[in-house]
Amino acid sequence: MTPFALTAVPDDSGIDTAVAAVRRLSAALLAAGGRVDLDLDDLSRRLTAMALEVEDLAPELAERMIDMWSGEGVTRHDPVTGPENAVAPPLVLAAEPDGSVAGTVNLGISYQGPPGCVHGGISALLLDHTLGVANAHAGTSGMTGTLTVRYEKPVPLHTDLVVRGWQDRVEGRKIWSGGSITADGVVLVQAEALFIDTHLARPR
Repeated sequence: MTPFALTAVPDDSGIDTAVAAVRRLSAALLAAGGRVDLDLDDLSRRLTAMALEVEDLAPELAERMIDMWSGEGVTRHDPVTGPENAVAPPLVLAAEPDGSVAGTVNLGISYQGPPGCVHGGISALLLDHTLGVANAHAGTSGMTGTLTVRYEKPVPLHTDLVVRGWQDRVEGRKIWSGGSITADGVVLVQAEALFIDTHLARPR
């Protein structure tokens, strides 16, 4: 059985390429700080001009929201797997033969919490989203009711991390799920969650 993607896969053109460039620039600025031989005032002016150009061409928010949520497939805007979102790494999740979903991600300095390590809130974000995708893949999805995260070991930056999620059981509207973040087979973070089978209406 070959795993198949359950999240949008970034392509090499259009909005995905532009957002990837923004993501790269953001990380570069963070890595450089003020200790860079560059006219940062001039850079700021140029970047602001670019932002204004895009803002002037953007549709109304209500219209964009409808576009974001159109169709029945995976979305492209969320802060974990969305290739259109510069905040997202992005993580690409795929179905595994055992029924779980998993993906590999390598997080740079933009996601740092403790020195050289991923912020705990980012780990929770990755797991919350992955468990939600796992539920959808299993056939019964909903919204997070509770999420319990256990931080077993520090999660290192610049390391291939495997984020995995699975659905444990469903009882009525209650959905129990689990997940983990590992590196080289070592469990770094574990999560357990209760989801409720309910959904917000899509923008129309």
